Amino acid sequence: MLLWINGPFGGGKTQTAHEIRRRLPGSVVCDPEHAGFGLRRMLPPDLRGDFQDLVAWRQGVVEVLDLALREHDGVVIAPMTVTDPRYFAETVGRLGEMGHDVRHFTLLAERETVVRRLRERGMGRLLRFVSGRKAVSRKESWAVQRLDHCLERLREPEFAEHLWTDHTSVPKTADRIAVLAGLTLRPNTEGALRTRLRQARVGLKHIRFD
Repeated sequence: MLLWINGPFGGGKTQTAHEIRRRLPGSVVCDPEHAGFGLRRMLPPDLRGDFQDLVAWRQGVVEVLDLALREHDGVVIAPMTVTDPRYFAETVGRLGEMGHDVRHFTLLAERETVVRRLRERGMGRLLRFVSGRKAVSRKESWAVQRLDHCLERLREPEFAEHLWTDHTSVPKTADRIAVLAGLTLRPNTEGALRTRLRQARVGLKHIRFD
């Protein structure tokens, strides 16, 4: 089974994916963003745009996830924002056409909630501590600029199933996805402090500088 977790930048996709992996034995996170940034780094700086526009990324994601789904004995989790219906069809849709059990979920929240989450992420906090409260990372700034487009597009029916996360925690969102996908997660026995520390580690591991 493939769990594709969609949503706006800063919407909680990566944290939710790693929460499911932590509590679902045998599951693995395969992040399509890694392939995208690798392709992007191959290009001269003046040619670096949205890596999703590259056919190589879309085809590569399908090839790699197809391999993982065929050869890995467990659930594969892919946290990735995809808002273009054509690209969605060429990745998520294509994997379903190949016969894989694909479960797609879009995490949504009100704009104010997503902006707050973006600015509370690890790098945003670090930059504000070092450079002042108004400092933001390049990726954070880009994510905010794209936010309205993401929220508008992802509300469309083709990006269902929609899960609103304004008033729920990451572990509870993971629980909801598991129920909808027919999966059973281990109970969440972590305390609040340990959860915050673990989520901070996940966030720091996914900081991009390019």
